[in-house]
Amino acid sequence: MTLRRAQRRRSGKLGALATPGSSALPASLFTFDNSYARELPGFYVAWQPAAVPAPRLLRLNAALAEELGLDAQALAAPDGVQVLAGNRVPEGASPLAQAYAGHQFGGFSPQLGDGRALLLGEVMDRHGRRRDIALKGSGRTPFSRGGDGKAAVGPVLREYLIGEAMQALGIPTTRALAAVATGEAVQRERALPGAVLTRVAASHVRVGTFQFFAARGQHDDVRRLADYVIARHDPDLAAAPDRYLGLLRRVAQRQAALIAQWMNVGFIHGVMNTDNMTISGETIDYGPCAYMESYDPEAVFSSIDHGGRYAYRNQPLIARWNLARLAETLLPLLAVDGVTPDDAVAQVTEVIDAFPAWYDAHWRAGQRAKLGLQTAQPEDAALADDWLALLHAQQVDFTLAWRHLADAADAGERRAEPLRDLFVDRAAADAWLQRWRARSDAEGADTSARAAAMRAVNPIVIPRNHLVEEALAAAADHDDLAPFERLLDAVTQPFTERAGFERYAEPAPRELTAGYRTFCGT
Repeated sequence: MTLRRAQRRRSGKLGALATPGSSALPASLFTFDNSYARELPGFYVAWQPAAVPAPRLLRLNAALAEELGLDAQALAAPDGVQVLAGNRVPEGASPLAQAYAGHQFGGFSPQLGDGRALLLGEVMDRHGRRRDIALKGSGRTPFSRGGDGKAAVGPVLREYLIGEAMQALGIPTTRALAAVATGEAVQRERALPGAVLTRVAASHVRVGTFQFFAARGQHDDVRRLADYVIARHDPDLAAAPDRYLGLLRRVAQRQAALIAQWMNVGFIHGVMNTDNMTISGETIDYGPCAYMESYDPEAVFSSIDHGGRYAYRNQPLIARWNLARLAETLLPLLAVDGVTPDDAVAQVTEVIDAFPAWYDAHWRAGQRAKLGLQTAQPEDAALADDWLALLHAQQVDFTLAWRHLADAADAGERRAEPLRDLFVDRAAADAWLQRWRARSDAEGADTSARAAAMRAVNPIVIPRNHLVEEALAAAADHDDLAPFERLLDAVTQPFTERAGFERYAEPAPRELTAGYRTFCGT
C-alpha cells in the first residue's frame, strides 16, 4: 500500500483497531506537543495501536519517567499500563506511523516505515528538551510489509537492557520507558510471549526519512523535513544561508562522536542500515547488537550479516557511507541561487571527506582517556594501536584488559598482575607496559588519581552476551524477571566494582563466544 492510499484509508482502519469502549485517561498523564504530526502532514499515516488481551507491566523506568516529567505511579497503575500496552490512546496523543526508506545491507528499499511502531507524540522533559514517546510492537501498520507488527518479550527486554547500559556508559541512545507483556503469543520460529516497548528518543528522524522523499523526487518535502530537523535539533542554523550544508555537517559530527564511543567500548550495532541512523546522533534499534569480548576487529555477531558488512572495524566506514546517502538527498537544496550541481557535489563531498578526521579525533581522545593520558603526544596513536594489536594477537578480553590497565596505573607491582594474567605471552605485555608507564610518568600525574580517572572511563561491567541471553530466556520461557533485574542493576553501574556482582565482569567461556550469533527477533 502506498503512503497516499494508506492516508486515504486510515479513517476506516481506525475504528477496527481502536479499543472498543476505552475510557478517557487523565489529561495529566502526558502533556503532548506533537510537532511532527502538526508540521509534517504527508510524512506519516495516522494510525491506532492494536488492542492486546491481557497487558501486564514487566518493567517501568521510573528514573526516565521522572526526567520526562511524568508520574511514574500513574503509569504503573492499571490505566497507565493500558496506555503503555496500546489499548488506550491518551488525551493529546497523535498516533502515527512514520514513513522512511533505507539502504539495507547496501540495497535500497524505497519504502520501509514504521512497520511495528507508532509515534504517540512528543513531550518536553524537565530540561526543556523535546522527546518522542513511541510504542514498538504495537501491531500492523501500512508499512508492515507482511509482518505482524508485534514484538516478543525477549527482544523488547533486550532493547530495554542495552539502551540503559548505553545510557550508563554515557553513549547517546534511545531509551525504554516501559516494557509490557501483552498476554498473547507471537509466532516466530516458535510461539513466543508478546510484549510492547515504550521507546523514548530525541526524535525518530532517520537518514532513511530523507531518502523516502528524495527517491520520489519530492524535493520540497525534503526541504520541509530539513527545516523541521534544523528547528528541532540545530536551531542556531535556522537563519544561516548554508543551513542545509550545516545540517549535514552537524549530523556527520554527531555520528563521528557516536561511532567512536561505540568503538571504545567494543559495541557492535549489527545493522547499520540508513534507516537505523538517526539525525539526532542517538543509537537506535537494538536488534542483532552485541559487545565484543576477545578483541577482534573482524567480529560479527549478526546472523544476517553474512559478508561482514557491519563488522566492528567497518562501523566508521559504514557511518561515512550512510552520511553520503544523506548528502545525496540534500543536493537539490544546495544547488540554488547560483550554486551549480557540481558546486553542490563539491560542498557535500568536503563534509563527507572530513568525517574520517572527525571520527579519528574522537576515537583518539577516547583512547587517551582510557590510557590515562591527559595530553596529546605524537607517539600516542602508535601506543594505542600496538595495545590493540597485542589484545588481538593474544585474544584478550577487550573490557577486562582496559579495566585491569586502570588497576595497573596504581602504584605497586601487584596491581599489574590481573592484567598480566590475561596474556599468554607475558613478555610481550610487559614490553608494552614499560612503554605505557614511561609515557604516563612523563606527565607527572599522581598514580592513584590517574587510576581513578581511568576507572571512570573503562567499565568493569558490560552486557555480556551470555548473561543477556540467560536473562532473556528466563523472562521469556519461565516468566522469571529476576535475572533480568539483576543484570540491569549490574550494567547501569558499569564503572563500579561491587561485591556480589563478580560474575557480571567475567567473560563467557571461549567455546560459547566463538559461535555466538544475534538475531533481529522483534
